[in-house]
Amino acid sequence: MKVRSSLRSLIAKPGAQVVRRRGRIYVINKKDPRFKGRQKG
Repeated sequence: MKVRSSLRSLIAKPGAQVVRRRGRIYVINKKDPRFKGRQKG
């Protein structure tokens, strides 16, 4: 999982979901599990 300052490229992928957990923003993708990321903040 990559830590990124901007998740826009991951959100653009088909099947992406934006999830907020414990104050962090995660992008998970069940269609293509390689594309997941966490944003600081």
